[in-house]
Amino acid sequence: MSRIKVHDKYFKTFITYDQISKAIDGVAERINADFKDRDEVPSLLCVLNGSIMFTSELMKRLNFDCELVSMKLSSYVGMHSTGSVRQIMGLSGSVEGKTVIIVEDIVDTGNTIVDLTKVMQAYGAKETKVCTMLLKPDVYHKDVKLDYVGMEIPNRFIVGFGLDYDELGRNYKDIYVLDDDEK
Repeated sequence: MSRIKVHDKYFKTFITYDQISKAIDGVAERINADFKDRDEVPSLLCVLNGSIMFTSELMKRLNFDCELVSMKLSSYVGMHSTGSVRQIMGLSGSVEGKTVIIVEDIVDTGNTIVDLTKVMQAYGAKETKVCTMLLKPDVYHKDVKLDYVGMEIPNRFIVGFGLDYDELGRNYKDIYVLDDDEK
C-alpha cells in the first residue's frame, strides 16, 4: 500500500517493512554484542501500546535469555504531544536488581524516556538502557542517553508498525507519513 487513510487524514509510505527489518537487525546486533558475556538475565520493558511490534521483532533476534515486562503510558492526544506522560498501566513484573532495556517505538521530545528511567530507578533497577526503533533528533534535547537507535527520522507525524493516530494505524507493517499534499 502506498497510501492509507486513518480517521480524517491521508498518509503515504515513508519507511518500508524491509527498511524497518534491517534497522531492527542492526539494533539486535548491537544489543547481542553488549550482552554476550553477561551472566545476568535482563528485562525488556515493552512500552505499550506502540512498541509491541518492535519489541516482538527485536526479541526474535536476541540470542540471550531475557524477561519481558510492560507498562502502558500515554503522552499524545490526536497528532500532538501533551507534554506530560500519564501512566495508564503499571509495571507488569519486578525489575529490582536487574538491567532493564526500555524498548520504545519512537523518541521525540524524550519526556517519556526521562520519566521511564526515573520509574525504573524507583522500582530498583540496577541499570537502565534505552532502545528505540525511531528517533526524531530535531526535537530530542534530553540528557538521557539513547543506547540503541534503529533509525533517525525528521519531525513528521507517522503511523504504522505500532505507531498510531488516535489508536488507529498501528497494524500496518510499513510506516506512513502524513501526506501534506492531500486535502
